[in-house]
Amino acid sequence: MEALVVRRLGDPTLAPGEEASPFAAVCGDHPVPELSSPTAVRVRVAAVSLNFATFLQVQGKYQERPPLPFVPSSDYSGVVDAVGSAVRQLRPGDRVCSLAGLGAFAGFIVAEEKLLFIVPDGCDLVTAAALPAAFGTSHFALVHRAQLKAGQVLLVLGAGGGVGVSAVQIGKVCGAVVIAVARGADKLQYLKSIGADHVIDPSTDNFRESVKSFLKAKGLKGVDVLYDPVGGEFTQESLKLLKWGAHILVIGFASGHVPVIAANIALIKNWTIHGLYWSSYLTHRPQVFIDTLNELLSWLSKGMITVNISHRYKLSEAHLAFAALRDREVIGKVMIVMDSSAIPRL
Repeated sequence: MEALVVRRLGDPTLAPGEEASPFAAVCGDHPVPELSSPTAVRVRVAAVSLNFATFLQVQGKYQERPPLPFVPSSDYSGVVDAVGSAVRQLRPGDRVCSLAGLGAFAGFIVAEEKLLFIVPDGCDLVTAAALPAAFGTSHFALVHRAQLKAGQVLLVLGAGGGVGVSAVQIGKVCGAVVIAVARGADKLQYLKSIGADHVIDPSTDNFRESVKSFLKAKGLKGVDVLYDPVGGEFTQESLKLLKWGAHILVIGFASGHVPVIAANIALIKNWTIHGLYWSSYLTHRPQVFIDTLNELLSWLSKGMITVNISHRYKLSEAHLAFAALRDREVIGKVMIVMDSSAIPRL
């Protein structure tokens, strides 16, 4: 089968074959994985999502560092190819999606039945592959951890990216007033189209003053929940906008800078700081992961949320996908689409 194999840690924007590229040339004879248990399912991969975590994984900067060589991973979708003897709910031909720590950038992947989710009718497999990591992170952060309520103010940094777009949409499902921060007119226009109440481009606007003016015009006292996948200077600016009792959701550090939040200020302001490493719930609280994905797929089937696919690439073009992510060209999600024959017509 085809697979994208990381042979060394390094810059994932370098094409396979370049001297410093972390990738071996896309391998056409990589071994197809065998069923690993009676409850295992083999999936023919249709599409895999590219997330910032994948970028870090290939560089060796992610929280978990698998031994070399490895096939990177993320959320994915596909068609059931084979099932173990104890599998009861799935059968060959079923369309499924999930999230894996390793192995999804390949023609086939094996997963436990309980961690695979049926893709709803009317949803294509590329869209389904874009859902678990980004929307799962935002759903758990906003619904479970911050317990975002109708009428509260949600400030989303990095709102044009995958997790940011999902946070804006889930914030609106919760009934919040959403302020979205992103760079570029196209991103701002898209964020307005999915319901953002106020949008800010920090490269052209005074970020803090724009938020304060909006809040004043709406008769609001401050920000209740900060959703931060960026880190760096905008975290520090955002802290000055938070209300007493606010929630801070630490999602990631796309800026490359880990912010410092003074504990004495958090004490005085009664802030709650939440760290969100979503995929670890697969290990520590798998039922939370399962419940969250089932609810998100239900929302997707009802049209309560949508997934914007900004860029699509072949597996052999993965380095171009990483470059699009690096250069912040993406509005929503960038996807690797495998063999199109694995995607049944709807």
